[in-house]
Amino acid sequence: MSGDDETQEQTVADDLVVTKYKMGAEIANQALKTVVGAATAGVSVLSLCEKGDAFIMAETGKIFKKEKDMKKGIAFPTCVSVNNCVCHHSPLKSDPDVILKDGDLVKIDLGVHVDGFISNVAHSFVVGVTKENPLTGRKADVMKAAHLCAEAALRLVKPGNQNTQVTEAWNKIAKSFKCSPIEGMLSHQLKQHVIDGEKTIIQNPTDQQKKDHEKAEFEVHEVYAVDVLISTGEGKAKDGGQRTTVYKRDPNKVYGLKMKTSRTFFSEMERRFDTMPFTLRAFEDEGKARLGVVECAKHELLQPFSVLHEKEGEFVAQFKFTVLLMANGPLRITNSLFEPELYKSEHEVEDAELKALLQSSASRKTQKKKKKKASKTVESATGQAMETEAAE
Repeated sequence: MSGDDETQEQTVADDLVVTKYKMGAEIANQALKTVVGAATAGVSVLSLCEKGDAFIMAETGKIFKKEKDMKKGIAFPTCVSVNNCVCHHSPLKSDPDVILKDGDLVKIDLGVHVDGFISNVAHSFVVGVTKENPLTGRKADVMKAAHLCAEAALRLVKPGNQNTQVTEAWNKIAKSFKCSPIEGMLSHQLKQHVIDGEKTIIQNPTDQQKKDHEKAEFEVHEVYAVDVLISTGEGKAKDGGQRTTVYKRDPNKVYGLKMKTSRTFFSEMERRFDTMPFTLRAFEDEGKARLGVVECAKHELLQPFSVLHEKEGEFVAQFKFTVLLMANGPLRITNSLFEPELYKSEHEVEDAELKALLQSSASRKTQKKKKKKASKTVESATGQAMETEAAE
């Protein structure tokens, strides 16, 4: 099946593709809500990761049932990274578990795909914070900074703009809250079956990264997973040597695996996940998976998503959303659950241009009047085109 598809790339110019993106996004939004709702003090991170993944598998199993060959399911396994842990923390049953406690800054990151069309989402919150008792101090600063960076990106990632505009806005917003974006992190363009497309937005690049990073212009009918990671510290994330559990197939690499365990593991991985990131927790025999992955990773058949950490004592907040650059304006399909009244910072965005940008409407209703016709076809494909904006 995939052989035929690859000749003609499917984009959101096609209503059915938009529908598939939205169906995946709906499941991603619900999965996120489910995990966030369960993430209270005393709960284990492992149980939250399992809950998120089980929800995605159950819900994607209910759609397109007649299309036996269609691949659908997890596009990024549920990761729950706490405090100074930056990303990709999705422990195995055999790993030491982390138990949430009040005051922990928790980042939940997950993705869903329907026929290879990917909807990613990530959200941050602090355990135990209530409207009656809002949070202040550095955790509030970093939460606010990350949220505003995501809001700025929602207004900047649109056809005709450059990726560098987003990078600059993020640096300025983070700085006004005395925070730093995590150095070198990338937000990727999404394509069918591809979670790491060639166009990217870089965060807080080093001088060398500035030279190497491709400048790019956003174009109509592209899709992006916009990923914001902001730290109260210097923004340097390091691999602290914690076990990597999330990997993805590198389709460009070929190698004849020597060990039987590796071959068995690899063929199951290809059959179930193809080129999507997956967790070793998804294999029935975790021990065999841990063994099988070694040779695959060593010969670069798999790319690792390392568990990264900022300095001990710092806090990192993350927001990620998926946006479709439609002809009638950007359409954000994965929601933010951010509650601004829970976080009170003494800092704010000072830059007049950015202030104006953040105050401008990100809703498509204003643009819709002019382009009602164009959007009608998309809305008839799914009766929920305006839902994500309403949730803003």
